[in-house]
Amino acid sequence: MEHKFINPVETRYRTELADTFTEDKKLEYWLKVEAVLAKAHAKLGNISQDDAEEIYKKANLNYVKLKRVKEIDNEIHHDLMAMVKALSEQCEGSAGKYVHLGATSYDIEDTATALQLREALSYIIKSLKNLLAALIKVIEDKKLLVCIGRTHGQHAIPTTYGMRFGVWAYEIDRHLDRCKETLNRISYGKMSGAVGTMASFGEKGLEIQKFIMKELDLLPALITNQIIQRDRHAEAIFLTSLIGQSLAKISGQFRVLQRNEIAEMFEPFKKSQVGSSTMPHKRNPHKSERICSLARILKSNVITALDNIVLEDERDLTNSANERIIFGENFILLDYMINQLTENIEEVEFDEIKIEENLNLTKGAVLSEKIMINLVEKGIGRQEGHEILRNAAIKAKKENRLLKEILMQNPKIEEVFTQTEIDRLLNPHNYLGKAVEQTENLLKFLKNKYQ
Repeated sequence: MEHKFINPVETRYRTELADTFTEDKKLEYWLKVEAVLAKAHAKLGNISQDDAEEIYKKANLNYVKLKRVKEIDNEIHHDLMAMVKALSEQCEGSAGKYVHLGATSYDIEDTATALQLREALSYIIKSLKNLLAALIKVIEDKKLLVCIGRTHGQHAIPTTYGMRFGVWAYEIDRHLDRCKETLNRISYGKMSGAVGTMASFGEKGLEIQKFIMKELDLLPALITNQIIQRDRHAEAIFLTSLIGQSLAKISGQFRVLQRNEIAEMFEPFKKSQVGSSTMPHKRNPHKSERICSLARILKSNVITALDNIVLEDERDLTNSANERIIFGENFILLDYMINQLTENIEEVEFDEIKIEENLNLTKGAVLSEKIMINLVEKGIGRQEGHEILRNAAIKAKKENRLLKEILMQNPKIEEVFTQTEIDRLLNPHNYLGKAVEQTENLLKFLKNKYQ
């Protein structure tokens, strides 16, 4: 019976990374470990070189078919043992009886999972670097584009779009560092038997494990029970969610800044794209909304991964079923989200006229801090200056007047500032602090690190 699952991870949100989590690929990883296990036994004299070569030759998808593995699994209800039987069937002579010699299922499973997650995380690193490159280009192009900064949803003081994107780029840089650290901690395998003692491998257990991991370019776990401990896997899943939350934050800003009332920055909108089935005028930030939506799935799977750390005794099976879901789901969705955001960044649109309008929306009130600082330099106390500016800003808003008009009616202001000085101080382009310099420092840092 053919099953057609309604799972958009397999279709709508699929990326090239998804090939790492197919049934065929998982079988390929298993067979690769079995092949190297046979090679290790031969090297240490446990089986003949001919038998090892036969197992090594047949331990691939050209000989061991997924269909046959599933047929056996339907009979014995153990997918990894089904692979062992299917491989043994293909081996000629006496080789078949040495397949899986000394190993427990999770020697194969966890070592294969290390290969799988390492490959998946390598995809994520590549995608993040593409995203970072897109961010860097916008930072370079918009490092002098002045805009209003907002705190608590309210206008604060001026900043630049280069700095805003720079904050995001620096965060992606940190995620790349985390990926490399996690890549190291996830790249551990085991070949230690039923409860980790290596009893089934005899005196050569440590040598067998060391040889296998070297062949697979993995690190040998120094001590295990039946499984690689799940703190490593939980870290990888947590990392996918951590990155996902950063993508959601950036996408959330796209959504806010694309609002009609703000209308400063927009995700791309294709010529024939439809925003609404009933409202022809709509230009919805659908990619950004999708990223925010999928980030919630990544986050929810972290709880499952953390729960998997808590297994009984030398192991139980409560991690197994859900790991078939969460590993593929989180890595595939994250890769899709990164790719979607990269497209948005590469084709981002700015309305510089609206940006300037918003910068002056408060009629100068957002420069009150600048005036207050200069009042202190003129000899007026900081607290007194704060109160003068607070009252002036309230009055300007209430009467819908320019802040400078209210200020120049205050005798204390008139005593220390000329009209020309006030005009200069109330120019938002003159109150950027070290925004441009910080942005240029970041660009230099990122280029030195990644180019």
